[in-house]
Amino acid sequence: MFGLTRARPGRRGRTAAALSAGAATALLTAPCAHAADRPGAGVPESVVGGTPTTTSAYPFVVQLTDTAGNQFCGGTLVAARKVVTAAHCVSGETTGSVRVVGGRTNLDGTDGTVSAVSGIWVDPDYTDAASGDDVAVLTLATAMPYAPAKYVSPADTGAYAAGTTARVLGWGTTTESGSPSNQLRTATVPVVSDSGCAGAYGSDFVASDMVCAGYESGGTDTCQGDSGGPLLVGGVLAGITSWGDGCAEAGRPGVYTRLTTFSDLVTAQVGS
Repeated sequence: MFGLTRARPGRRGRTAAALSAGAATALLTAPCAHAADRPGAGVPESVVGGTPTTTSAYPFVVQLTDTAGNQFCGGTLVAARKVVTAAHCVSGETTGSVRVVGGRTNLDGTDGTVSAVSGIWVDPDYTDAASGDDVAVLTLATAMPYAPAKYVSPADTGAYAAGTTARVLGWGTTTESGSPSNQLRTATVPVVSDSGCAGAYGSDFVASDMVCAGYESGGTDTCQGDSGGPLLVGGVLAGITSWGDGCAEAGRPGVYTRLTTFSDLVTAQVGS
C-alpha cells in the first residue's frame, strides 16, 4: 500500500510540492496517500470535499513556506510565538529555510504577518510519519497578532470517541492529483474508531500516536499540502494532519497525530 504524507512531495505526509534544499532530501508525499513520505505510499490532497473559508474565521491557522514564499505545510498558532505542526513537515529543515505566514487567506495574497523561525523542535522519537511521533513546535522570531488555538490536555481522550465531528483546514490539493487550493478550505469529518483505523491500515496504525477521521464512503479528506494543519474537535486542537492512503478514498480515512499523547511535550515547548 502506498501511503502519502500530506506535506511536500517526497515526504511521508500531506505536504505540498514546494521544497527547500533541506526538504528535498527528506521524505516526500506521493499522489495516492495521506502519508506521502511513506515508503511505497502515495500523496494526499488538500481538504477534498471542503468549502472555502478565511483566516478571519480561523485566525490560528498558518502557512509554512520556504524562503521564496511557496507554501508546503500548515500549522496551528498556540501562542504568539509558537506553532504546532507535523514533524515530517520540518524534519531536516533549518531555521533559515522556513517561514510562517499568519492572517493570509489566499496563497497569492500579500496581507498578514510573515515571520522567520528562530527555533524548531521535533519530537526526538520521530523517524517518519507512519511510525508515529509526528509532532513539531516552531518558535517564531516575530509574534503573531492573532488569537491562538487551545489544544487538548492528556486527559482529553474523549475527543477521539468514534463518530465525534472533527474539523480540518488547509491549502492542500482538492483532488488526489490536483493543484493546491489558493484559498484556505475547511471540512468536517467523523472520528473513526481505533479498530476501524487498524482495519484500514493494519500495523501502520499506531493507536497511541494516531487517530483517524473520515467517512467510510470517502469523499471528504485532507490531502497533499495539508500536512501539519489542525484537526479540531469542539474548536480545540486535537490532532495534526499527518498521512493517509490516497485522498478521500473509500475505506482509507485520514491519519492525524493524537495530540493528547504529546500535549505535555508541546506545553513544555510553548513555555520555553
